[in-house]
Amino acid sequence: MQNSIHWPEEYLPGTTDNYCSNEVIAAGLTTNEIWPYLSNPFAWPKYYNNSADIEFINKEDKVLYDNARFRFKTFGFPVEAQITEFTAPKSGQPARIAWHGWAGSDLETKINVIHAWLIEDLPGGRVRILTQESQIGKPAIELANTKPNPMINGHQDWLDGLVKAAKEKMIV
Repeated sequence: MQNSIHWPEEYLPGTTDNYCSNEVIAAGLTTNEIWPYLSNPFAWPKYYNNSADIEFINKEDKVLYDNARFRFKTFGFPVEAQITEFTAPKSGQPARIAWHGWAGSDLETKINVIHAWLIEDLPGGRVRILTQESQIGKPAIELANTKPNPMINGHQDWLDGLVKAAKEKMIV
């Protein structure tokens, strides 16, 4: 049985203004090989061109950890975020990263999201990478009504880039 994302009740998929889910299963990789490319946000722009201007609130931080605060730009939004779930790879357990992100300051521009990742080893030398995002706010409604859905396409680019970076052992 495959694992699933842990959702805060307020962000439960199907109850928010926008929700997207993307998944890849890749052969020849492990959770431990994926983890450094996801847990280090400074690596993201190297394999995912929709992320930029990464900075931690605590300027000394270099990688994500439980409750870490950071900022980045994505989908045209400057996002401030805080890690809400952080489970590094352990044998027999999925690795998890989730953050609460927010942007905007009024009803027209304010958006709140939970972006969650689950990485787990599967039989046969495969790894499953699941990313899901649940959003609240007027910009989320606009994103949900845009076709093709920019969140689905953008997150697929993120997954594809993540797998490619790990397979090519890109330096982070």
